[in-house]
Amino acid sequence: MAENSGLYQLHITLSDTETLEIGRLGSCSFPKGKYIYTGSAKRGLNARIERHKRNDKKLHWHIDYFLATETAKITSVEIFKFHEDGECVLNQSIEGKHVVNGFGASDCRNGCKSHFVFVGK
Repeated sequence: MAENSGLYQLHITLSDTETLEIGRLGSCSFPKGKYIYTGSAKRGLNARIERHKRNDKKLHWHIDYFLATETAKITSVEIFKFHEDGECVLNQSIEGKHVVNGFGASDCRNGCKSHFVFVGK
């Protein structure tokens, strides 16, 4: 595995309830509060995280659409060592609610409802 690889969690605060167009998921409603997005990068981990933080990017992943709103702010980032299926295990360890099924998990093979968890207000 590449040296610049790993799992990560973006801790995000949404300051207002929003209804957003999220790529192929369509129109999705998100309550105001705190969220955790779990992702992975087999290479280019640092660049991936920096990309998430930028406002000037092409909207590609579900999280890009969510972060494009003015009311969503990344408050912290946690980085973990990469291992296969680790993204799902890490995601499943979060207590919270999956408000949009499929968000961040379109390529998940482990049955996750989403890789984006609402953890409360």
